[in-house]
Amino acid sequence: MSTISDLQLVPPSVALPPETEELRAEVRDFLAKELLDGRFVPRCDVWLSGWDERFSRELGARGWLGMTLPTEYGGHGRDALARYVVTEELLAAGAPVAAHWIADRQIGPSLLRFGTETQKQRYLPRIAKGECYFGIGMSEPDSGSDLASVRTKAVRVDGGWQLTGTKVWTSGAHHAHAFFALARSAPVEDGNRHAGLSQFIVELDSPGVEIRPIKLLTGAHHFNEVVLDGVFIPDDLVLGEIGSGWHQVTSELAFERSGPERFLSTFPLLVALVGELSSAGERLGTAGLRDLGALVSRVWTLRRLSLGIASSLSSGAPADVPAALVKDLGTRYESEVIEAARLLVDVPPDPGAEGGFARLLAEAILHAPGFTLRGGTNEILRGVVARGMGLR
Repeated sequence: MSTISDLQLVPPSVALPPETEELRAEVRDFLAKELLDGRFVPRCDVWLSGWDERFSRELGARGWLGMTLPTEYGGHGRDALARYVVTEELLAAGAPVAAHWIADRQIGPSLLRFGTETQKQRYLPRIAKGECYFGIGMSEPDSGSDLASVRTKAVRVDGGWQLTGTKVWTSGAHHAHAFFALARSAPVEDGNRHAGLSQFIVELDSPGVEIRPIKLLTGAHHFNEVVLDGVFIPDDLVLGEIGSGWHQVTSELAFERSGPERFLSTFPLLVALVGELSSAGERLGTAGLRDLGALVSRVWTLRRLSLGIASSLSSGAPADVPAALVKDLGTRYESEVIEAARLLVDVPPDPGAEGGFARLLAEAILHAPGFTLRGGTNEILRGVVARGMGLR
């Protein structure tokens, strides 16, 4: 077992190759034109709330989705760092990326690793074009972050499986084409709850699927409860091997937890905050400058941590522990950006504003309760990190 002194929790950061700067410039030029044409207004937490299928298709046409997928599946055969540059530019701009986000971030890599040839040909080219959207079928009512406690059951039937259960907090399910559902395909034996779990590709227009909206306090609709009432899943839509669901889903979570969206959800607000404070001049004072400097330096540090994990994932190395660490640090940071904006600028949040600081602050405040919950609560993530350090 590793000791704290010799354990490297996060892979070393990597330098972006020079050719990515040309790519970054292309993305920035595209986003500037989209903004100039009034195609979108910068928002906070866009990877949850910014659903725009036109925008996703446009990214696909430019080769900025499915970037790491092989060309034979409609991808572009580029490395993870090139993809990282594109995603961080989109998030920094507050662009509407929610439609394709989950499919591009984790469904594509999981299909590539665990899917059959038929499944890859069926979904990957459409994901790369920005035409196929996925949700996540992990969380369940009354389970919290205890993913191994899932109660959705998969029962063997002629030609496939029958799924019965409920998934919750499924972002974009009312728009998505499908999701990966984690279900118990065999009873727990010898207290090992991680065994007997399997993943299934559930197409959300299948008979027996009911999607119920879960609305935010604002009335906005991003989350859903998905009820599976005896949904038939043919054998050709089983993902990976029956009984290997726990290994597969934890591999998927590393992609979900470590990306730049875990610390850039409030970046548009940080940019607006810098703008507001720049006009404050000497009124800001030493303490205000110190707070602002701390926020800027920390986002840079988080970025370096996240880049190291992106490089590690591209090589196939396990990254569940470092991903948990980055998500814990990043999501707490996002909330601290909101608190600083609230205290340093005398502008009240206004969800009805067309844009600007007041609107961004309001959006960030309303979305903040979910930052440390989605993808695993921070308390659970700290347990993952502690176990990785040999402390539990």
